[in-house]
Amino acid sequence: MRDGARAHPPLGRVLVIIPTYNEADNLPPLVERLRATMPECDLLIADDDSPDGTGKLADELAAADPGVHVLHRPGKEGLGAAYLAGFRWGLERGYGVLVEMDGDGSHQPEELPRLLTALAGADVVLGSRWVPGGRIVNWPRYRQLLSRGGSAYSRLVLGLPIRDVTGGFRAFRARVLDGAFLTDVASQGYCFQVDLAHRAIRSGHRVVEVPITFVERAHGNSKMSRDIVIEALWRVTAWGVATRIGKIFRRQAHLHHDNR
Repeated sequence: MRDGARAHPPLGRVLVIIPTYNEADNLPPLVERLRATMPECDLLIADDDSPDGTGKLADELAAADPGVHVLHRPGKEGLGAAYLAGFRWGLERGYGVLVEMDGDGSHQPEELPRLLTALAGADVVLGSRWVPGGRIVNWPRYRQLLSRGGSAYSRLVLGLPIRDVTGGFRAFRARVLDGAFLTDVASQGYCFQVDLAHRAIRSGHRVVEVPITFVERAHGNSKMSRDIVIEALWRVTAWGVATRIGKIFRRQAHLHHDNR
């Protein structure tokens, strides 16, 4: 985490991106709470052609509210791909802040103002379950262990100075995501969130965490799978190895320069 001397300009327009796949039961109350909490924010629902009719429901919500937009995608391509498409949609339309929020109701819309307040002095704000004040409600023990273990492993291997590396409630200034930042991002799920946090810190952006309450979904099934966990493990390990090799080469180059 680097504070630096960089000035942080006004936030500008805020776009909340909500990726969905079979979230017909969760989406309407989530949108209602978001609009009640921060009516000045726009919403983009990125639906992966949900077979349960979530996309059609999203269109109905958008027709009734000019602040709600829908991005229909051709099929289920994963969380990372949905967010990347949403980021590009927002960047093309000049939004100053892009927010990640799950479509299952696990992230509390009432806590969004806390993230945006912190963003006034930062480039990226992470809603964190593992800092003081953060907590989890109704999550099975094995999911807590998986999340804590994934964050701890990522911190250790990548040297990240943040507690909740895998969380998905985040606010980015648009300038962080613009340019080359999103090139070659191919990871999904947990790993996608690790990838973005790693890139932001490696690029020198100021990244801060604020506590949130994470609530287990009331309807539907988790999208977590064995494949997502395996992908996260090998990608994080590969990034860690590459980072350490890069440090060794830079150190050798520095010593060679000093000995000339």
